[in-house]
Amino acid sequence: MTAEKEKSATHRSGCPINLTLEVLGDKWSLIVLRDMMFGNRRHFRELLTQSEEGIASNILADRLRRLTAEGVISRKDDPTHKQKAIYSLTEKGVELLPVFAMIGAWGRKWLPVTEALSIRAQLLEEGGPALWADFMEELREEHLGTPPARPRKGSGVRERLRAAYDEVAVRNGLSS
Repeated sequence: MTAEKEKSATHRSGCPINLTLEVLGDKWSLIVLRDMMFGNRRHFRELLTQSEEGIASNILADRLRRLTAEGVISRKDDPTHKQKAIYSLTEKGVELLPVFAMIGAWGRKWLPVTEALSIRAQLLEEGGPALWADFMEELREEHLGTPPARPRKGSGVRERLRAAYDEVAVRNGLSS
């Protein structure tokens, strides 16, 4: 069997959009990845309880299993607690950051977003590929243990995104 026939035997098609949707094509997978990237949530309990969308525990467990099987995230035992695991983005997961930035930009343009929840998307859109590259470097450092290519000047991208959210939340009388 040729490589092309093998690929079509396990997938609906060889279309890159279809194949990506087979891996990421439901909202919960995207929410889990968003919370890992932007919220630095790495434990099951954090992913379950700290998301506005309210994912059910059985759905979360299923998505974590699927994303791990696809190599988008990894799972390792937490050395501080026998029954906990730490989830990390893999390189495959880190490289989704520009996709999330573009989804956020599209959502800001076309959907009724709130200022507080869209400020990070706005900053990522305005910062463009240079900011995305800096953020991906931070994610590699946090999730993969990769040393930074160059010393960081000032606060990190996630810290700046969080500070912008906090500023808008305070201005709008929201708790952060």
